[in-house]
Amino acid sequence: MKYYIIAGEASGDLHGSNLMNGIYAEDPLAAIRFWGGDKMDAVHRAKTRVREGSGLVHHYREGAVMGFQEVLAKGWKLLGNVAHCKRDIAGWNPDVVILIDYPGFNFKIARFAHKRGLKVFYYIAPKVWASREGRIRKLRKYVDRLFIVFPFEIPYFESKNIPYIYKGNPLVDAIDNSEELARTREEFLKDNKLDDKPYIALLAGSRANEISTMMPVLREFAHKMKAIPQYSGYQFIIAGAPARSLADYTPWLSKEDRFIKVVFGQTQSIIKHAKAAVINSGTASLEAVLIGTPQVVGFRMSSLTYSIAKRIVKVKYISLGNLCIDKLAFRELIQDDCNPDALVEEVRKLVEDKEYRGKMLEDYSLIRERLGGCGASRAVAKAMITSLK
Repeated sequence: MKYYIIAGEASGDLHGSNLMNGIYAEDPLAAIRFWGGDKMDAVHRAKTRVREGSGLVHHYREGAVMGFQEVLAKGWKLLGNVAHCKRDIAGWNPDVVILIDYPGFNFKIARFAHKRGLKVFYYIAPKVWASREGRIRKLRKYVDRLFIVFPFEIPYFESKNIPYIYKGNPLVDAIDNSEELARTREEFLKDNKLDDKPYIALLAGSRANEISTMMPVLREFAHKMKAIPQYSGYQFIIAGAPARSLADYTPWLSKEDRFIKVVFGQTQSIIKHAKAAVINSGTASLEAVLIGTPQVVGFRMSSLTYSIAKRIVKVKYISLGNLCIDKLAFRELIQDDCNPDALVEEVRKLVEDKEYRGKMLEDYSLIRERLGGCGASRAVAKAMITSLK
């Protein structure tokens, strides 16, 4: 069968790559054409026999934005990408269009594909439980199958009478089967020419606007930590986001910042071997939970985006891990609360307070338990293929 998959950002690329592995395992003759990133492309290129027309159409680095102000600024480019995607789908005529999160773009494609009589599956449900609940109408109208990945989504979609399929969370597989995480700390440091010193992991986000907002805060935080005698020997390692380059980070770094390093393509290793992590929410925060690294979430956005978000976001927490157990397993410092002094205070607790750290790790175990066991990606792929047949 022919599958057309659309992932519009780094997290979608990760889940899309795992789903593709599942599809190839269940349907060895599958032809997959996709919008995604390096991880999805690597899965495709690893196939020894590739069917004609399959492969990467568009890399997500060309269009991933977040926030109302940012979407307005790139509106014309996004509309051009939508038109391109519609033409490509029409030309290839797949058996199914599989949409991964990225609702602003993907709902436009869902409507188009549905009107053409194509099957539409939505994987990684749009976060209608957090905001913009009106999109439920579009789910009912344009989507043939909804595949959810979080346990707290089950009662929500049941209350809205939206049929769903739940097979667990694919990130559990991604972490437990990660070749990258098999490396020792010594190997990781040697491979990246890093000093054998403790470090704090810094994750500024995957989008350009997130990086530009978080980097000044993270830089000042690192300097304040470094000035404390017991942390004077620490390093601070920035996990360079997929599809980003050093040029996205250097405007906020100078010769005074030699103890701050940027390392690309090894986010999981950076998290694993850190004493603690400062993470700009998203999938990386859930990765830290499954890896077992204490964290604090720091999240900032443009003033306009924040003022609008405060009015429409309905959830108590912004982090998926906290939502899974409906309590704060780890702190969330949002907007003005996300400042260098607050980050220093919290990170010191993560490193120095054994009881505080231990309680967080206990909550991590509960979150992992709620996410379900292994095999989610292949189980979802099998369910999709069964639905098509």
